[in-house]
Amino acid sequence: AMIKAYWAEKAGVDPDKVYSVSVMPCTAKKWETKRNDDMKSAGHGYDVDIVITTRELARMIKQAGIEVLKLDEEEADSPLGPYTGAGTIFGATGGVMEAAVRSAYYLVTKKELPDVDFKPARGLDGVKEGEVDFGNGTKIRIAVAHQMGNIAAVLDKLREAKKAGKEPPYHFI
Repeated sequence: AMIKAYWAEKAGVDPDKVYSVSVMPCTAKKWETKRNDDMKSAGHGYDVDIVITTRELARMIKQAGIEVLKLDEEEADSPLGPYTGAGTIFGATGGVMEAAVRSAYYLVTKKELPDVDFKPARGLDGVKEGEVDFGNGTKIRIAVAHQMGNIAAVLDKLREAKKAGKEPPYHFI
Protein backbone atom coordinates (compact mmCIF):
# COMPACT_ATOMS: atom_id res chain seq x y z
CA ALA A 1 0.00 0.00 0.00
CA MET A 2 2.85 2.38 0.85
CA ILE A 3 4.44 2.18 -2.60
CA LYS A 4 1.19 2.87 -4.46
CA ALA A 5 -0.12 5.53 -2.11
CA TYR A 6 2.62 7.35 -0.23
CA TRP A 7 5.66 6.79 -2.48
CA ALA A 8 3.81 7.30 -5.77
CA GLU A 9 2.52 10.68 -4.61
CA LYS A 10 5.93 11.66 -3.19
CA ALA A 11 7.68 10.68 -6.44
CA GLY A 12 5.00 12.20 -8.70
CA VAL A 13 4.18 8.83 -10.27
CA ASP A 14 0.68 7.68 -11.29
CA PRO A 15 -0.13 4.87 -8.77
CA ASP A 16 -1.87 2.91 -11.54
CA LYS A 17 1.50 2.69 -13.32
CA VAL A 18 3.23 1.16 -10.27
CA TYR A 19 3.70 -2.62 -10.38
CA SER A 20 4.61 -3.79 -6.90
CA VAL A 21 6.78 -6.90 -6.53
CA SER A 22 7.42 -8.17 -3.02
CA VAL A 23 10.31 -10.54 -2.25
CA MET A 24 9.44 -12.72 0.75
CA PRO A 25 10.88 -15.86 2.35
CA CYS A 26 7.48 -17.49 2.81
CA THR A 27 5.40 -18.96 -0.02
CA ALA A 28 2.22 -18.21 1.96
CA LYS A 29 2.68 -14.52 1.10
CA LYS A 30 1.77 -15.38 -2.52
CA TRP A 31 -1.74 -16.32 -1.39
CA GLU A 32 -2.02 -13.60 1.24
CA THR A 33 -1.64 -10.81 -1.32
CA LYS A 34 -4.88 -11.84 -3.05
CA ARG A 35 -6.94 -13.19 -0.16
CA ASN A 36 -9.50 -10.40 0.11
CA ASP A 37 -10.26 -6.75 -0.49
CA ASP A 38 -8.21 -5.75 2.58
CA MET A 39 -5.23 -6.09 0.27
CA LYS A 40 -6.51 -3.19 -1.85
CA SER A 41 -6.11 -0.45 0.74
CA ALA A 42 -4.22 1.94 -1.55
CA GLY A 43 -7.22 2.14 -3.90
CA HIS A 44 -5.19 1.19 -6.99
CA GLY A 45 -5.65 -2.55 -7.48
CA TYR A 46 -3.89 -4.91 -5.12
CA ASP A 47 -1.30 -3.36 -2.81
CA VAL A 48 1.20 -6.02 -3.94
CA ASP A 49 0.82 -7.21 -7.52
CA ILE A 50 3.07 -10.26 -7.25
CA VAL A 51 5.21 -12.04 -4.68
CA ILE A 52 8.35 -13.98 -5.43
CA THR A 53 10.23 -15.96 -2.83
CA THR A 54 13.83 -15.28 -1.91
CA ARG A 55 14.70 -18.63 -3.51
CA GLU A 56 13.01 -17.59 -6.75
CA LEU A 57 14.91 -14.30 -6.74
CA ALA A 58 18.20 -16.11 -6.11
CA ARG A 59 17.43 -18.45 -9.03
CA MET A 60 16.68 -15.48 -11.32
CA ILE A 61 19.92 -13.76 -10.34
CA LYS A 62 21.86 -16.97 -11.02
CA GLN A 63 20.10 -17.52 -14.38
CA ALA A 64 20.95 -13.95 -15.39
CA GLY A 65 24.62 -14.70 -14.74
CA ILE A 66 24.92 -12.05 -12.03
CA GLU A 67 27.64 -12.77 -9.48
CA VAL A 68 26.44 -10.87 -6.43
CA LEU A 69 29.74 -11.17 -4.58
CA LYS A 70 31.54 -9.48 -7.49
CA LEU A 71 29.24 -6.45 -7.68
CA ASP A 72 30.61 -3.06 -6.67
CA GLU A 73 29.45 -1.87 -3.26
CA GLU A 74 27.01 1.01 -3.17
CA GLU A 75 24.66 2.68 -0.74
CA ALA A 76 21.19 1.19 -0.55
CA ASP A 77 18.41 3.52 -1.58
CA SER A 78 16.04 4.75 1.09
CA PRO A 79 12.89 5.92 -0.71
CA LEU A 80 10.83 6.13 2.48
CA GLY A 81 13.55 7.45 4.79
CA PRO A 82 15.18 5.69 7.75
CA TYR A 83 13.88 2.29 8.78
CA THR A 84 13.35 0.54 12.10
CA GLY A 85 14.89 -2.63 13.45
CA ALA A 86 11.46 -4.26 13.44
CA GLY A 87 11.12 -3.43 9.76
CA THR A 88 14.52 -4.93 9.02
CA ILE A 89 13.67 -8.33 10.55
CA PHE A 90 10.13 -8.41 9.13
CA GLY A 91 11.09 -10.37 6.02
CA ALA A 92 12.96 -13.17 7.82
CA THR A 93 11.24 -16.40 8.88
CA GLY A 94 9.85 -15.59 12.33
CA GLY A 95 10.56 -11.91 11.70
CA VAL A 96 6.91 -10.86 11.80
CA MET A 97 6.57 -12.60 15.18
CA GLU A 98 9.76 -11.02 16.48
CA ALA A 99 8.76 -7.55 15.30
CA ALA A 100 5.31 -7.89 16.89
CA VAL A 101 6.69 -9.21 20.19
CA ARG A 102 9.33 -6.47 20.32
CA SER A 103 6.64 -3.85 19.69
CA ALA A 104 4.31 -5.35 22.31
CA TYR A 105 7.16 -5.53 24.83
CA TYR A 106 7.94 -1.87 24.26
CA LEU A 107 4.28 -0.83 24.54
CA VAL A 108 3.93 -2.69 27.85
CA THR A 109 7.31 -1.89 29.45
CA LYS A 110 8.41 1.31 27.63
CA LYS A 111 11.78 -0.45 27.17
CA GLU A 112 13.46 -2.24 24.27
CA LEU A 113 13.41 -6.05 24.43
CA PRO A 114 16.88 -6.85 25.85
CA ASP A 115 17.47 -10.17 24.04
CA VAL A 116 18.75 -8.95 20.69
CA ASP A 117 19.20 -12.49 19.32
CA PHE A 118 15.54 -13.52 19.51
CA LYS A 119 15.91 -17.29 19.18
CA PRO A 120 12.35 -18.37 20.02
CA ALA A 121 11.02 -16.97 16.74
CA ARG A 122 13.92 -17.21 14.33
CA GLY A 123 15.08 -20.15 12.27
CA LEU A 124 13.97 -22.76 9.82
CA ASP A 125 12.98 -25.51 12.27
CA GLY A 126 9.51 -26.95 11.65
CA VAL A 127 7.85 -25.32 14.66
CA LYS A 128 9.65 -23.00 17.04
CA GLU A 129 8.12 -22.31 20.43
CA GLY A 130 9.12 -19.81 23.06
CA GLU A 131 8.08 -17.72 26.01
CA VAL A 132 8.78 -14.03 26.40
CA ASP A 133 8.90 -12.64 29.93
CA PHE A 134 7.90 -8.99 30.07
CA GLY A 135 9.35 -8.80 33.59
CA ASN A 136 6.18 -7.47 35.18
CA GLY A 137 4.43 -10.79 35.70
CA THR A 138 3.34 -10.94 32.07
CA LYS A 139 4.62 -13.83 29.99
CA ILE A 140 3.50 -14.67 26.49
CA ARG A 141 3.89 -18.02 24.78
CA ILE A 142 4.60 -17.95 21.07
CA ALA A 143 4.94 -20.36 18.17
CA VAL A 144 6.28 -19.90 14.64
CA ALA A 145 5.57 -22.53 11.97
CA HIS A 146 8.11 -22.67 9.15
CA GLN A 147 6.38 -23.79 5.94
CA MET A 148 2.70 -24.60 5.58
CA GLY A 149 3.13 -28.31 6.32
CA ASN A 150 4.07 -27.57 9.94
CA ILE A 151 0.89 -25.70 10.79
CA ALA A 152 -0.96 -28.96 11.51
CA ALA A 153 1.22 -29.64 14.57
CA VAL A 154 0.41 -26.21 15.99
CA LEU A 155 -3.31 -26.62 15.30
CA ASP A 156 -3.28 -30.08 16.91
CA LYS A 157 -1.86 -28.59 20.13
CA LEU A 158 -4.56 -25.92 20.13
CA ARG A 159 -7.31 -28.50 19.61
CA GLU A 160 -5.94 -30.78 22.34
CA ALA A 161 -5.85 -27.93 24.85
CA LYS A 162 -9.39 -26.87 23.96
CA LYS A 163 -10.69 -30.44 24.19
CA ALA A 164 -9.05 -30.85 27.62
CA GLY A 165 -10.49 -27.53 28.83
CA LYS A 166 -7.01 -26.07 29.23
CA GLU A 167 -5.61 -22.67 28.36
CA PRO A 168 -4.28 -22.50 24.79
CA PRO A 169 -0.57 -23.35 24.59
CA TYR A 170 0.16 -20.10 22.75
CA HIS A 171 -0.91 -16.49 22.97
CA PHE A 172 0.50 -15.63 19.57
CA ILE A 173 1.16 -17.81 16.52
